[in-house]
Formats: sequence, C-alpha cells, structure tokens
Amino acid sequence: MIELRDITLAFGSRVLIADATATFRRGELVALLGRNGTGKSTLLRAISALGAVQRGDILVNGSPIGSMSPRELARSIAFVNTERVDVEALTAYDLVAIGRAPYTDWMGRLGAEDRDIVERSLRLAGVESLACRTVDTLSDGECQRVMIARALAQQTDAILLDEPTSFLDLPNRYELCTLLRDLAHRENKCVLFSTHELDIALSLADSIALVDTPRLVHLPTAEMITSGHIERLFDSDHVKFDAATRAITLRR
Repeated sequence: MIELRDITLAFGSRVLIADATATFRRGELVALLGRNGTGKSTLLRAISALGAVQRGDILVNGSPIGSMSPRELARSIAFVNTERVDVEALTAYDLVAIGRAPYTDWMGRLGAEDRDIVERSLRLAGVESLACRTVDTLSDGECQRVMIARALAQQTDAILLDEPTSFLDLPNRYELCTLLRDLAHRENKCVLFSTHELDIALSLADSIALVDTPRLVHLPTAEMITSGHIERLFDSDHVKFDAATRAITLRR
C-alpha cells in the first residue's frame, strides 16, 4: 500500500501538486491522468524515491520511503519507465533476472529459487517464449512486457509504470493495460501507471488519480466519470469529454 500524506511536489519554482493526500491499495490498478507537464512523472519518481518531495510524507506499507535503505525500497517498489534497454547479447531472461538483484549476493548469483521466480515472472507477463531472444531484437510491445516481467521478478507489493503504452499501437496498448489489471488482481499488487489513453484507463482501471494542478484527486473510476473533474480538466474549445462513452472527441 502506498500512502501520500499532504505531499507537495515542484519543478523548479513551479508547484505541480500541493498538499495531496491519497492511498493506493494492493489488488488495484490505478491510472494516473493529467495534462502534459502537470507532474505525473514527477509524482511517480517521488514515490520511487527518485525525486524530491518538497513537503509531506510518502509511505509504503506504513514505512516512510526516506527511512528505507535502497535494498528495502527495491523490495517494496518496482519502477518501469519508457526507456528501451537495447544491449547486444543481453537476453530477455537476463534482463528479467536483473530484477532479482535486491535478493542476491554482491556477485548477483542466482539460486534455484531466484531462477524459479524469473521463469514464473516471464510466464505471468506472457513472454516465456522470448526468454532466449536478445532484447535488441524485441519489438516495443515485447520489450515493454519483458520490463514488466523484470518488475515482477522484484517481488514488490507495488509496481509503478510511466507511460507504459507509449510507442505501442492501439491493440497492444489495450492488451498491455489488460495485463496490468490482471496482474494487480491476480497477484494482489498495487499497480499505478501514468497514461494519456483516457478511454483505456476509464474502461480498465479500478480507480483514477487525476492531476489537476495543483490538486491530486483520487476516486474509484465510476465516481471519477460522474464527478465532473475530467470534463473540467480536458474540455476545451477543441476537445470534448463524453462521460457516457468514456472518450475524448474533437469538437467540430
């Protein structure tokens, strides 16, 4: 479980999120929505202890992230960003095995249990058949699934993903988000992902965290759809949010 307690985040002198309080629970898929530049990535990085919090506290399973060692943090939160890993001769299996680093010795040697976890993670992410492929030969969609398998191999309660559907076509975007939902539900993980895919988020996520600078509003998806928050944030002279169809359309 991830708890935000009155946190304030800023980029330079600009406050992105102020005095935000929210709880993201295990077993739920949470979609993080907002306009460009409003602080979605900044929030994910702060939760992962990769960025600073100006004020307030972030807790994981009741422990402030500032009090956790790097190893403890790596056993609690896995972070998947949009950057591809293209290293010649590095196989998908090897990449997923890196997720076991918080549990192995200083030489990174895998034991039998570690190998079992890596193989299970590959299966859960649906990329077992790619294990022997080098990552530089994988498509964007395949690579993203392998990165999710690596996060699963960390055996954390929470997985954070920054724009995981970037560079994917529409069918692969929906398929990937369906995978995230299934992992949250079946593996009892807190899965929080940022996205611009409003229709996919509203159809698959259990709850929505909406960044409406400087506010962060977190509601169950059904409540968010009828709350008016999305219309206020996304409606403009050229764009219209239709709550009935859960989609953004261009005004004519």
